Amino acid sequence: MRADARKNRDHLLAAAGTAIAEQGVDVSLRDIARRADVGLATLLRHFPTREALLDALLRTSFDELTAKARELEASSPPADALVSWLRDCVAWTTEYRGVTVLMAAAIEDTESALHASCVTLRAAGARLLTRAQAAGMARSDIDGADLFALVAMLAWLGDQPSLEPRADHLFGVVASAILTSAESSHAAGGTPPSRP
Repeated sequence: MRADARKNRDHLLAAAGTAIAEQGVDVSLRDIARRADVGLATLLRHFPTREALLDALLRTSFDELTAKARELEASSPPADALVSWLRDCVAWTTEYRGVTVLMAAAIEDTESALHASCVTLRAAGARLLTRAQAAGMARSDIDGADLFALVAMLAWLGDQPSLEPRADHLFGVVASAILTSAESSHAAGGTPPSRP
């Protein structure tokens, strides 16, 4: 890709990220194009569908969260790694309003452009959970799909204006419930990062 085309693409993605953070994933493509100060045809030339745009925007974040899981797996105790990754996932999913609905749908739809990234992200969390379970630090009656659902649930709380003040507290409750009692008070402490 030429440098100018890459620059234009990055500009469109930045505009899309801002628009989605403010208005949610259902923001119109026309609004995104207007925010980027380009015509709709220009946006569609780079991203022919909403899903193609969302895939390009979200895949980088999914890849970063997957890499973060590998980094935590190598550098942190199992319970700390699991809770830290969970905290990062929840913080990221609350940044883009409505993204959890897309992620849940993409996991089930093998034709979705987001499917592979979502499956890889879920598998990264599942590895951290399995590692904590093997060390006796996490409940044995949940799996990666449950963990992924908990991320969505916690992100949903952060999206609700009336519940947002309780989101940090409820994150701690859920994190403590995932861990065994000996680990929960240490690793689940703290709060997830605030929504930007």
